[in-house]
Amino acid sequence: MKKHVKRFDMSAPPIRQKNYLRPIIWALTLPAVKWNGTKLTKINCEGLKPPYLLLCNHNSFYDFKVATQAIFPHRANYVIAIDGFIGREKLLRKVGGICKRKFTNDIRLIRHIKRVFENGDILVMYPEARYSLCGTTAVLPDSLGALCRMMGVPVVTLMCHGHHLKAPFWNTRPRKVKGLTAEMKLLFTAEQTQTLSDEEMIEAIRKEFAYDDFAWQKENGIVIDEPFRAEGLHKVLYQCPACGTEYRMNSKGTKLFCEACGKRWHMTELGELEAEHGETEFSHIPDWYEWERAEVRREVEAGTYFFEAECHVNWLPNAKKFIPLGNGRIVHDMNGFRLSGGTEEDPLYVEKSVSSMYSCHIEYEYLGKHGDCIDLNTLDDTYYIYPHGRDFSVTKIALATEELFFQWARRKAAAKWRKPGPLAKVAEVL
Repeated sequence: MKKHVKRFDMSAPPIRQKNYLRPIIWALTLPAVKWNGTKLTKINCEGLKPPYLLLCNHNSFYDFKVATQAIFPHRANYVIAIDGFIGREKLLRKVGGICKRKFTNDIRLIRHIKRVFENGDILVMYPEARYSLCGTTAVLPDSLGALCRMMGVPVVTLMCHGHHLKAPFWNTRPRKVKGLTAEMKLLFTAEQTQTLSDEEMIEAIRKEFAYDDFAWQKENGIVIDEPFRAEGLHKVLYQCPACGTEYRMNSKGTKLFCEACGKRWHMTELGELEAEHGETEFSHIPDWYEWERAEVRREVEAGTYFFEAECHVNWLPNAKKFIPLGNGRIVHDMNGFRLSGGTEEDPLYVEKSVSSMYSCHIEYEYLGKHGDCIDLNTLDDTYYIYPHGRDFSVTKIALATEELFFQWARRKAAAKWRKPGPLAKVAEVL
């Protein structure tokens, strides 16, 4: 069956945002930004005109609305993951959408981006390539510096604060959050992209992208008194710091708790955690998340990281709909991902090496009915993989993907000093 299904046409050139759609886009986004009271500050942007590259942090769908406000009244093209095109491909192409399969090295995207700048427009990109899991910076690819140099246009950043608090990835039910802020900043002129090194540019971008929504909440005294504010947080904080047990964390209302040892934490109106009894191991949510990362890193360094499970697989070859492929088996270990399944007549096998993925996309309770999943992509196919059972965390799998890549990159860099010759790019373009 798979060989006969038409794939999404990734080579189709980007369409300039249709003029008749621009007033509709403004009407659907600008009032929302005003109603939320978002304060937009522009830095060094006097006289800035398209074409330019706009790099934005990514925490919720509201990011797109603020980006529209920031670039008004100019048009833009947007790099969007293929799942965003489902059932609306024609519309998204007309509003400027450029399709991308996540965490793949697709040279066609470079051609599309160049076309946008040749058209004299803005290219809006979310280089974290996924919503932040806990309101802090996700991994940025080293290749961003090379991309900036290759394009030779001004590079602008748009950093939004509070969007994770408004609709966190682990529970997107909207919260009432006022006092949102955003800063739009000219980071490099076109001339600077040709004089600075790739390394200097990516380091400057990473510095600009350093953010922490929970720290921002506390610093600004942003009160969130929703009675459900902790629900879903266990998706990110999957390991108990009191007893060390994985996959037995849960949450309800304003409480986070471990079903193994019974310890409970309360999430305050300022986004901090307080243990109901005994020591508060981590009051700052991102600190707990980074502790989990360190635990995963220990497994990777010891060579013991391993995950295997039966799963069911949904396939997205184009923008029409997901196609169920039935059950399969997913393995994630020191060599990367291996997905197998299908039938004898139509077998399924996907292999993704450690070096091919610096991160991976995951979903919590996808569409509210499918459960947690891992998203693996090739240049032609997208697979949403839903492991069976309870003894896993897609958050841990995402962390392990990153830590495995970091280990590979460190070894690659060390080999550079032992053996003459240029170091290959650590991360492929986006």
